[in-house]
Amino acid sequence: MTLRTPLLLAVLSLASACDRGPSKSEAATSPPATKVAAADKGVTLGAGVKLQESVAIDDLLADPLKHNGKTVRVEGMITDVCPKRGCWMNLAGTKPGEKLKFKVVDGEMVFPAESKGQWAVAEGVVAARELSIEETKQQAEYEAKEYGIPYDPASITKPKVSVRIDGTGAVIRNKK
Repeated sequence: MTLRTPLLLAVLSLASACDRGPSKSEAATSPPATKVAAADKGVTLGAGVKLQESVAIDDLLADPLKHNGKTVRVEGMITDVCPKRGCWMNLAGTKPGEKLKFKVVDGEMVFPAESKGQWAVAEGVVAARELSIEETKQQAEYEAKEYGIPYDPASITKPKVSVRIDGTGAVIRNKK
């Protein structure tokens, strides 16, 4: 068995299921939401949002290690939702293609697919870590297969920082 085989198995296991996200003890418990907000007030998921000040997604992504381990509030348009279990949503930054993943324990909160295009105010703990160059390539290869985007391993010359928010609560509404 070569070194590549265990790495490939690890990548394939990621492809077959959602990642675990925060442990149950880190996530707020609430019944899964099944309907998207019809009113401007929105639908509250999990523990809701308690912080009054938001951190701009752009600022968080520009220096994620500065925010690592801190509880933050972010706001943005929902650009994608986990198609398997509704266990994550991506929130858009202001720059084209910029997004931040908001992940919860599978089943603790469920983000409906219909929430794409709606506005979310979300709160949780920033989980940022610098990947090795090999992990960066594996992640790029996985994303290429999963989302049908081009992948050239030679184009990856430095490690990247993986960043997401391990969510505790959110409010989804129709508009900002």
